[in-house]
Formats: sequence, C-alpha cells, structure tokens
Amino acid sequence: MTSTDPIESEPRYVRVTIELVAEITDEDALKAAALTQVRDDEYLEEDERAQAIEAIDVDPSGSLAHFIDPVALLGAVPGVELASATWESAHTEFDPDDETWEEHSLD
Repeated sequence: MTSTDPIESEPRYVRVTIELVAEITDEDALKAAALTQVRDDEYLEEDERAQAIEAIDVDPSGSLAHFIDPVALLGAVPGVELASATWESAHTEFDPDDETWEEHSLD
C-alpha cells in the first residue's frame, strides 16, 4: 500500500466543531416557532415532548436548539454518514464591536 491508496478497511471519523453566535431579534416569534416544531415532531416521545415544551416556556433562548439539524449539514455530502451529534444553546455575552471576543470565546 502506498500513501495514495485509499484506506477502506475501517471508517475514519472526523470531529467537526462549529461555534455560532445568533442574535435573537424576536424572542416571541422564536418561542412560538419552537413550540410548533416540538408539537409537530413525530419522533418525540410524549414525555420528551412535554419536557421540551416546559423548557421552552422556562427559557425561550433554548428554543433555538430545536432548529439545529446536523443531518441537514452533512446529509447531502457524498461519502459521509453522520455518526453522532450533540449540541446546545446557551446565553453568551457578546459584543459585536469587541474585536477580542473571538480570542476569548475559545478559552
């Protein structure tokens, strides 16, 4: 085997890390959309659905997590299958005018 031969005996895994900062410009609209998303999700068990609805009511900023779709990011990429995905959304301190924010965000 040479260094240009493809490795086909085992899958190779790659961890992709993405950091996004989203500005919520209409919290009520986001919350309503998240509630609709959760209520219409045919794959959620009823207890999971109830927990998700309660979490949205308690902290609407978590509503954004219901729109994250890792399959959509990689679904159309040839030769790639999503093996695992986790994500969360949380409040963050962000100042778009602070040029040093990016340096500190990865600490």
